[in-house]
Order: sequence, then C-alpha cells, then structure tokens
Amino acid sequence: METKKQTVEGKREGKKSRGISAFIVILAALVLAELFYYFILGQGGNFEGAPAGSFIWGFEGGEKLHPHNLLGTMYKGGFVVPIILTLLLTVVILSVERFFALSKAKGKGNLINFVYDVKSDLRKGNLTAAEALCAKQKGSVAAIVDAGLKKYKEMEGMNLPKEQKIEEIKAEIEEATALQLPSMQQNLPIIATISTLGTLMGLFGTVLGMIKSFQALGTAGAVDSVALSVGISEALVNTATGIATGALAIISYSYFSGKIDNMTYAIDEMGFALTQTYAETHNS
Repeated sequence: METKKQTVEGKREGKKSRGISAFIVILAALVLAELFYYFILGQGGNFEGAPAGSFIWGFEGGEKLHPHNLLGTMYKGGFVVPIILTLLLTVVILSVERFFALSKAKGKGNLINFVYDVKSDLRKGNLTAAEALCAKQKGSVAAIVDAGLKKYKEMEGMNLPKEQKIEEIKAEIEEATALQLPSMQQNLPIIATISTLGTLMGLFGTVLGMIKSFQALGTAGAVDSVALSVGISEALVNTATGIATGALAIISYSYFSGKIDNMTYAIDEMGFALTQTYAETHNS
C-alpha cells in the first residue's frame, strides 16, 4: 500500500515539474518574429526614399524600394525571414527553459558530492542520514535515490529471498527514473529538430534570393545591378541566419544532453551502490 502511495506521489511530482509547452513557445515566437519583421525590419528608415517614421508595407510601391542597411536587406528576404526568426526565438526560449528545469532537476548542491556522501552513508549503514541528504539536495535525482532508499528499508523487513529483494530495489529505481526522465528530456527533441530545420530554411531563403538575382540577369536590356546585388544579399543573409539558428540549436542540444547524461550516470551509480550494499551487508 505504501509503495502504491509513493508511486502516485511520484507521478504527481512529475506532472508538477513539467516545463513550458513547446507548442505555446512556438506560437509566442511566431508572433514576436512577425512583429519584429514588420515593425523593425520593415521601418521606412531602412530603405532608400522612404520616410523615417513610416513602414514600407504601409504605402503603395514601398515593396519596390531598395534597402540601404542590413535590416532592410533582411526584410527583403520575404516570408522565409519570420519563419527563420521563429525557429531562432524558439531555440533561445526553450534553451532558457531547459537551463532552469535541469538546474532544478539536479538539485541544490553539487551532484558529485551528493552521490559521494550518500554512498558513504550507505557503507556505514546510516540510511536515515542518506535520506536526510536527499531531502536537502531535492530535485529529480534526489527523488529517485530517495525512492531507492525507501525500498531498501522496506526490503529489510520483508520475508523474501535475497535475490528477489535486490530485484525489487532495482525495479523501484527504474520506475522512479521512468517517472522523472521524461520531464528532464522535455523539449529537447524540438531543439534537435530545429538544428536541421533552421539550416534548411536558411538554404530555402538562399534559393529564393538567387532566383531574384537570376531574374535580374534575365531582364531585357542592361543588367539591373542594384536588383542583382539585393538578391544576392538576401540569399546570403538568409543563409547566415539559418546557419546561426541551426548552430545554436546544436550547441543547446549537446549541452543539455550532456547535463542529462551526467544525471543519469549519477542515478545508475546510486542504483548499483544500493543493490551492491544490500548484497554485501545482508545474508537474506
């Protein structure tokens, strides 16, 4: 009965620790990207012959004006630009969210010291002190270790074969890990997807810019050098923004995956220590 109660509490705790929904983040990033595109990049001051206080999309013929700075060139990239900016903002927001979420999952103190101290208390047979360390550390790792310690104490009072008791301890740690791990990995698949999608969208914007450049070359009469240079600039800006988005996503995913790996290594080490200690200190 007590085990079932602990499992229910663990599930409730897992729900509480869930982070921000990626869908909401993407929608918010899309709105911000659209506002940035139209009201910052689309300001008249970024284009030749447009009033400084106006917006290029607000008057007739404005879309045909040539940009005279980088912001105007980005605006000329078209509908691809808000998409790339949405992906970039999504990576930034989710990275900040994962930083705080994984910091909370790790707990308050140094994880290596926590594992060392708990193992030291286990070798001394002082389970109460080990549980106190878990209560002080907090976080997902401490919650998993605490679940293993409770099962450890429960098995000491059970009339079961020694091997079965050890398996029960292993199963409890695996179950607690299965409850906590999804919350630690939340939103990372989205970041991993953007690492590829951001680069692809940048290349798509590049192709569109090059199409405009070739159209300028294919017009009758003299080559429109201004249109040609604008098209090439759009292509390069889209490429740079897409690559930057993909690179940031890769760095973010690798960094947080490494943090999760460190926590799972600590959990595995504590699981091994619990079962090994029980096997060495109990005859039945």
